[in-house]
This record gives sequence, structure tokens and C-alpha cells, in this order.
Amino acid sequence: MNQESNLWYFEDVNFHKLFCPVKSKGMDESHFSDYKKGEFIYFPEDPSSHVYLIREGRVKIGTYTDEGKENIKAILQAGELFGEMALYGEQQRIDFAQAMDNVALCPLTVEDMQGLMKDNKELIFQITRLVGFRLRKAERRIESLMFKDARTRIIEYLVDQGQERGQKVGFETLVKHFITHKDIARLTATSRQTVTTVLNDLRQRNLINFDRKRLLIRDLKQLKEEA
Repeated sequence: MNQESNLWYFEDVNFHKLFCPVKSKGMDESHFSDYKKGEFIYFPEDPSSHVYLIREGRVKIGTYTDEGKENIKAILQAGELFGEMALYGEQQRIDFAQAMDNVALCPLTVEDMQGLMKDNKELIFQITRLVGFRLRKAERRIESLMFKDARTRIIEYLVDQGQERGQKVGFETLVKHFITHKDIARLTATSRQTVTTVLNDLRQRNLINFDRKRLLIRDLKQLKEEA
């Protein structure tokens, strides 16, 4: 696996395997918080007082433009961490976090998280890597928006999903929890119509297949060559 692949595979790190807050001193099941689909966990300018571990469901991270248009930065799944910039001096949120499904979270105060990190060097290492890799991912996205056309950005998104979250099924790669065309458009700064056109073209050429719940990439290497 090359360095670029390592960057995207790191998003699969499951922090439940590194620590279990429920078993930590003073914590029990009551510390889990549930959010219904569409509910906001926090908004821009809210205090950055907690770090969140996703137990179930998916969470959308994004910002709003001055015109009120939504800009999606990331879609995270069970086992992933968000709000981690609170550990690095962020006083107020610069983005929002919204439940995409019915979501169960473990919110930890900055103080609780720092206490866990104090006794867990592996946790410190992984969170530091997480921040670094997400910054690199943001840089790559900016470069893509500046220098690549809409079709390339959409295909690169599909390739990234295959590398980050895909499961090998023979020679094919299966990605569960495939998101809507509208959300892909927001992630790639394109239009929903363009996303639909590109996906349908790739399906007609038998490079992918998809429905509302999953994406099947016939050959990940061949799809990558399309970008």
C-alpha cells in the first residue's frame, strides 16, 4: 500500500478499539447522547467544549457560505471521532455537525479526553495523526477545486470512498451507506445534475453500479485511471 493510500485508509481507524469511554472512571451508558436524523450536534460559533465519538450512524461536518449555501467538508461514520480541534485550542466551532441518520454519540469534555490521552500514548499518536491527515485531505480538496474539472472531482471522490470504506468482494469493491447525489455534489463543488450524469455514464460503461444504499466499483484501479 502506498503513502497516498495510507492517507485515506487512516479514516477507518476505529477509536473504540483504542479506548472505551464507558469503562473509564466516572462514565457509564448515560454519557451517550442520541440525535435524530437532521438534528444538529453543534453550530458555528458554539463553544468548542467537547470531542465526539460516533457509536452509531453518520454525521455530516460542514460550513455555510455568506449566502447561506451549505458546504460539506466530511461525512463520518461509526467509530470515527470529530470535534477534535477543541483539543488544540479551538475556542468556538467554525463548522457545524449534523446527524445524517439517527445517531448515537459519546461526547467527552476536553478535560475528560485529555485525561484519557494522558494514560494512553497510542491514543495521543492516533489523534495527532488524525488531525494531520484531515488537514492534508483538506489541502488536497482545495487543489482539486482549483485545478480539476467536475468529472475528475466526482471520480476522485468515488475512488476515495472505495479506498477509505470499501470492502473487497472478489475483484470488486463494495461501499455501503452510499450518499445522495446532492451530497456528492456538495462535497465535490459540482451540481446534482452533473453528478447524476457522470455516475450514469460510469454505470453504462460498467465501471460502477449503485443504488440509494451502496456503490459497487467493478475495478478500483480502472476507475482511478478515469480521473
